[in-house]
This record gives sequence, structure tokens and C-alpha cells, in this order.
Amino acid sequence: MLDELHVYDDIEPKPAPLNMAIDEALLADAGAPILRFYRWRMPSLSFGYFGRYAEVADQSDRREIVRRWTGGGIVPHGDDLTYSVIIPTSDPFFAQSSLEIYAAIHDAIRGALEANGVDAILAKCAAPKISEDCFANAVRSDVISAGRKIAGAAHRRSRAGLLHQGSIQHGHLPDPFRTDFARALCDRYETKRLTPELMERAASIADAKYSTTQWQMRR
Repeated sequence: MLDELHVYDDIEPKPAPLNMAIDEALLADAGAPILRFYRWRMPSLSFGYFGRYAEVADQSDRREIVRRWTGGGIVPHGDDLTYSVIIPTSDPFFAQSSLEIYAAIHDAIRGALEANGVDAILAKCAAPKISEDCFANAVRSDVISAGRKIAGAAHRRSRAGLLHQGSIQHGHLPDPFRTDFARALCDRYETKRLTPELMERAASIADAKYSTTQWQMRR
């Protein structure tokens, strides 16, 4: 799928605003496609750019809430495996349609799940929307296992590239899953660490944007 890939397995749990800001900082500087796995400092909830804060406000006493830059519905975090894929405009994969990219990334997840003993398929069409909860509503190419959606995502394009933010909600996945997912995206990949310079930029983005009341309550 990709000719090169940088993989960040971000082991240290981070605040929700900082997790969003790191993705944005990585997108701005990406010279190659990126796969990042990340964790949450406490039980959290992210909701899409076009969502309404009023729909999640009642959970603020139980979860750290953050508005994503990408679209999509309401996603609980903490027990899930959260990841992002970044495709810079310079990579040929960026030229594919959003639907094609979404399906390709989710097919890589499906293959990695099956390599780890989890039967899964891609949804052939969208199910009727029943709530703003992302995992209550499967769309085309979401990952389905045992009759329920277990992997969904949202992405957004910018002048720098495409940011795809996803969640896999299937209890504990074995460590080889992350390696299998990366290999499904690219046969040869390079592991990376978040640099102090990138973390400094991400902290500034989090303070100016994702941590602010103005951003959270913009709708």
C-alpha cells in the first residue's frame, strides 16, 4: 500500500488535548506516511469537528473530553487501541479518494485482526444512523466482527496531507497486532520517537486550541 512508513508507538499516556495536538504537529511536518499508536492519561472521549458539545457535556465528570479536528461521531477512549495514519500530499497514496483510503486502511486492520485470531469483515454499506455514538453506526468499510462494529475512523484533508484518526474497540489486542497492522500498510517501516521539538510544538497547539473552551464549545 505504501512505499515507506514511519511508526510511532507512543507508549506514554497523554492528556486528550495533547494527543490531538501531536497528530496535528506530525501532519504539519510529515515527509513520509506515519502510523501512530497512542494512549490516554485517563478515560477520555473525543467527538467530531462538526459535533455539538452539548451532546457530550454530561460525561465531563467521568471522562476528559476533546473535540477532534477530524469529523465523525462520539468515541470513548481508554480501553480501545487508538491510532492515526498521516499521508502527506507528496505520497502517491494521497491522490486516492477518501473512500479508497478509508477502505484500504480498514482492510489492513481486518487483515491484522485475522492474523491474530479475530474474524472480521468490512461493512459493505452504511447502516441506518441511530445515534451520535460512532460505534453504534457502521459506515461503508468499517470493520465488523461478531456482528458489531469494532473499528471506525474519521479523516480530513489539508494542504499538508490527510489525517486519519481511528479507534479499535476489541478489548485487549496482542502486541503482534500493531506490527501486523504496520506491515499491512508497508512491508518495510521505520520506528520513530517523538522528538522534544515536536512535543514542544504540540504542547503549544494543545494550549492554543484543543484545551480551550472556545474550541470545545464552538458548536
